[in-house]
Amino acid sequence: MTSTLRRVLGKLDRSGPPAYAQIEDRLTEAIEVGDLKPGDRLPPERDLAGRLEVSRMTLRQALEALERRGLLRRTVGRRGGTFVAEPKIERDLTALAGLTQQLVRQGHQAGARVLSAEEGPAGTRTAEALGLERGDRVFEVIRLRLSDGEPLALERSLFPAERFPGLLGHGLEGSLYALLEKEYGQAPRRAEERLEPVLAEPGQGELLGVKAGAPLLLVERTAFSADGVALEFARDLYRGDRTRVLVESRLTDRNLVESTLPAV
Repeated sequence: MTSTLRRVLGKLDRSGPPAYAQIEDRLTEAIEVGDLKPGDRLPPERDLAGRLEVSRMTLRQALEALERRGLLRRTVGRRGGTFVAEPKIERDLTALAGLTQQLVRQGHQAGARVLSAEEGPAGTRTAEALGLERGDRVFEVIRLRLSDGEPLALERSLFPAERFPGLLGHGLEGSLYALLEKEYGQAPRRAEERLEPVLAEPGQGELLGVKAGAPLLLVERTAFSADGVALEFARDLYRGDRTRVLVESRLTDRNLVESTLPAV
């Protein structure tokens, strides 16, 4: 047994938090500090439960929680077992960059499969976001985004047809932002993004490789040009088990002044 597993399997504090929570915390720490690395296989459940002196149900509660968080993956079959999962993809909201660029930065191979690309009338919400009239023509591009060949996100992007004539005639498998800049001289320079946790519907889950009801992260985005013109309205669904969000917050002079004002 490795020294890492000896620490993980040490005696639980029976007067402390619930046993499953202690097990979850120990495994989380071992993964985060790198003692347990992606691909490492944990001992069988029966062995783990015996060494920890807990029931298999208690152990399973901890392992299932870690699986939902994307830290472990569990497979069945002769080569099955419980393995440390690959690190989550970081969705950086600090700077505006397309998913392709963000994946490449993190050492992953970005891919996209176009599910549909159509022209149609703008609905009320799309028209409002893009500064159009309801019924104005828009291009809708729906793609399944891949990281290292595995499903990561389901993208639905809408663009003003008048601003980007012939858009659907171009290759849409690569970075759409790079395409807008190269072919039309227009690329997003600012975006407003809203995040919301949602549950996968059956069709979405099938495409993303998760069960219906699995946690997803909805990112609703309106992207603008340098002169403030709306170029894209998007609603992207990211797998919750493969994604985490990075946001950088700063204390501005205005925040500092307001924090020193007396309460009224």
